[in-house]
Amino acid sequence: MTTATDAQSPASAPLLDLQALVVAVRRRRRLWGALALLGLLAGAAVAVLLPPRPAAVVKVLVAHKEDQPNDTGTLISTDVELLATTRIARQALRSLGSGQDPEDFMRDYRGTGLTNNLMRIDVTGDSDAEAVARAKALADAFVADHVRRMRESADAEAESLLDQRDRMRKELAQVNKAIGDRSPDDDPKASASIESLYARRAELDSRIAEFDQRAAEARTGTPEVVAGTQIVDAPHAVRHSLPRAVGTDAAIGLVLGLVVGLVLAAVGSVVADRPVLRRDIAAHLGASVLAELRRAPRRTAGRWQRRRSRAARERLTTTLARIVRRSPEPVSLLELGCARAAAVIALDLAGALEADGPVAVVDGLPGTELADGRRTSPAGPVVLSGERAAAEPSQGRRIGVGSVGPGTAWTDLHYLGSRTVLVVRAGHGSTAWLHTVARQLADQRVEVIGVVLIDPDPRDRTDGTLWDGPRSAQRGLAERPKRHNGTGRPRAERPSMPAARVPDSDQEVR
Repeated sequence: MTTATDAQSPASAPLLDLQALVVAVRRRRRLWGALALLGLLAGAAVAVLLPPRPAAVVKVLVAHKEDQPNDTGTLISTDVELLATTRIARQALRSLGSGQDPEDFMRDYRGTGLTNNLMRIDVTGDSDAEAVARAKALADAFVADHVRRMRESADAEAESLLDQRDRMRKELAQVNKAIGDRSPDDDPKASASIESLYARRAELDSRIAEFDQRAAEARTGTPEVVAGTQIVDAPHAVRHSLPRAVGTDAAIGLVLGLVVGLVLAAVGSVVADRPVLRRDIAAHLGASVLAELRRAPRRTAGRWQRRRSRAARERLTTTLARIVRRSPEPVSLLELGCARAAAVIALDLAGALEADGPVAVVDGLPGTELADGRRTSPAGPVVLSGERAAAEPSQGRRIGVGSVGPGTAWTDLHYLGSRTVLVVRAGHGSTAWLHTVARQLADQRVEVIGVVLIDPDPRDRTDGTLWDGPRSAQRGLAERPKRHNGTGRPRAERPSMPAARVPDSDQEVR
């Protein structure tokens, strides 16, 4: 049960009402639907009008001397970065015989490490043949540079090992000379010195042999690297499928447009602060929702939709006619954002009341909705302008129809009727304006009987009835003098009864 106190309590009001936000975004489906469609068309247009440049691809198997089974891809990442250097680009351009700047050429290709030893090179060009030639030149330049670097590394390592071997050979020659200069004698100290020289010579012989072996192994590993580094997938042009590109770009544009539309709709709904739920509109206006009507269906609506629309209008007309007959004071209809719907409701209500006597509709709307509605039905009730209604004496019942939109002459609303039914379009007025309407009507001593909600959300299941009576904008109603009956005593007010409700799932107003 939603009450005015609960709806207006700052402690119970959430900072952001997700339900209201979802409903507001869903009501603005034309916005995000249009943006999604625009993104779809833009993506398809980009795929057709801006096709990708001709491209070629080549795969290179790169062997490393330091390859390990548990390598995390550091070596191939280094190769990818080496590919994007001016040295490789310059060598490829030199083989192509092109005078293009290497830095500009580097923007036309990229390398990607597929595995620890497999690299893919993607190249673009002005034609498929040029792209394939560029890919081959880049692959050859990278393989040649990689082989050269591996050979230089192996030669440098072997040269270092041989240098150490040569130093040890020199030391061995000195040890051999020292051994040859010693003469055999029986001195114990001399014997110990000679034994240490022999041990040192044996150690040097062993280390020299080790360095010879390591140098040979360093040079032996280079042929494996050279043979392992090669082009495994020959350069070939990448086939471009226009339908696939159109579908992909269109799907991307659709998603981006939909996301942008939803964000704009959500931000716009929060900034505009336009209530769309029954409970919020009832709480801000301080009056219960009597009925709900959908907007007029399009011409493509089916017969069953038109039949349900007529049934909903008839139920609303019966409810309002009952209220008007029981009201001892004139009743008016005041619209907010739905002048045409208010005019249709007023004409239907006047037609239902004609059985009780003469009925006239006082036109206080700023437009010509009442006149247009009367013109389509020549046998309908009499429609009087505000000036004519003031000049002519009242004969029979009169139903005033006016507006509470921006620019309303508030002091004139009392002459349309001291009691009113507000016909409000959901999501049209802001929270501040609904408060303004409730306050101004209270100041003018115009009692709000209830609210007819136009174009509600079909999935809205919130309660729009204020069971404990209106509590907002009571400054004028609290000072309203008590009515007296014929005996001069104050007349007891009837308790508010649950209003007749019109189902919200299939109601429409034509």
